[in-house]
Amino acid sequence: MNWMYEYKKKISSLTEAVSVINSGDRVYVSGNAATPLKLLEALAQRKDELRDVEITHVLLFGNDPLSKPEMEGHFRHNSLFVGTGDRNAINEGRADYIPVFLYEIPALFYSGQSPIDVALVQLSPPDEHGFLSVGVECLSTKAAIETAKTIVALVNEKMPRTLGDSFVHFSQINKIVEISEDLPELDIKEPNDIEKKIGKNIASLIEDYSTLQLGIGGIPNAALMSMAGKKELGVHTEMISDGLIEAINAGRITCTKKNFHPYKVIATFAMGTKILYEFINNNPLFEFHPCNYTNNPFVIAQNDKMVAINSAIEVDLTGQICADSIGTRIYSGFGGQVDFMRGAAQSKNGKPIIALPATAKNDEMTRIVPYLKHGAGVVTTRADVHYVVTEFGVAYLHGKNLRQRAEALINIAHPKFRAELEAEAKKRKIL
Repeated sequence: MNWMYEYKKKISSLTEAVSVINSGDRVYVSGNAATPLKLLEALAQRKDELRDVEITHVLLFGNDPLSKPEMEGHFRHNSLFVGTGDRNAINEGRADYIPVFLYEIPALFYSGQSPIDVALVQLSPPDEHGFLSVGVECLSTKAAIETAKTIVALVNEKMPRTLGDSFVHFSQINKIVEISEDLPELDIKEPNDIEKKIGKNIASLIEDYSTLQLGIGGIPNAALMSMAGKKELGVHTEMISDGLIEAINAGRITCTKKNFHPYKVIATFAMGTKILYEFINNNPLFEFHPCNYTNNPFVIAQNDKMVAINSAIEVDLTGQICADSIGTRIYSGFGGQVDFMRGAAQSKNGKPIIALPATAKNDEMTRIVPYLKHGAGVVTTRADVHYVVTEFGVAYLHGKNLRQRAEALINIAHPKFRAELEAEAKKRKIL
């Protein structure tokens, strides 16, 4: 290990590590469960020394100190995917949001359109050859590391070593801060009754030997639970969470029949509990790749029987999907929804699915609506939508006219809203 001497020379304190950031710099921060909160906290301590530092990232996990009101003028987020940490700042005008397909983010860095001065990332410890793994988040982290002028790495003893196109050599890193801290965990809840019904309706569409893309939460978990009896399913997804573990252990997910990357679960990040992080550690079943590969629709489409399962905030009667905002209020981001919807649509026997509960606020509000809310953004266009699933059934929209779409969607709306939706459709001259 003759490289170890050079590695140790790069070890520094948190204060020294963030001292490389100057006013006016553009700083990339790795996100999700790899959010380097210790570095962000140390950077926040330099508030009075710095002006106009831009912070760009996908979803940040945890209490972000740089988006607080007192940081205005010192740090400004330019978010590629909005979360609880920066949502208020964006909707109050103290931060910015970039609508972008997830698979296109690395190209922003590689092309120079969005140059990066400093990348703050969290990595696994090095192996015997001096390579560190990006761990639970590949996404755009590799692109940031390969294009940033300066790289600061929080090297966490408890970061899983994930395999795939997920390694960085220590020689690429300028400053290293070593820690040993548990990664943040999600509170995984059992699916409720509505989610279980939706899960069963989704499972009814799944054929044996399909390859799945699933998100996180009750609906994807319920869908996986309802797939008992399905044979030799595969996974090519954006993210993985705890729900996959039971399906793998039960033999439902084997990846043996995948025609593309057989015997491998393909993903770009993981977020869940400590059980998940231990399960993926050094596990050759899993391959992590940057999102310009995992989420590229042309790559996704190489999987036969590709099934994409995504969610929505609301769906209008023509099939337009709002998924990143509630009216004018930005809630999340484009993420990989369109990437996988289009990839699944181009797959041989593929199925793009949007799944959502029919109502919100204890059945007081329908989520299948005559019109999207004023200011709401369309993430997935009406031409991209094939299947819409609620607890009341499945609507197939692809190739259907507006009248047929409205009829199908009204049939899977909550019964208490169907008459109202029909009346509104008639006002629009759709019915």
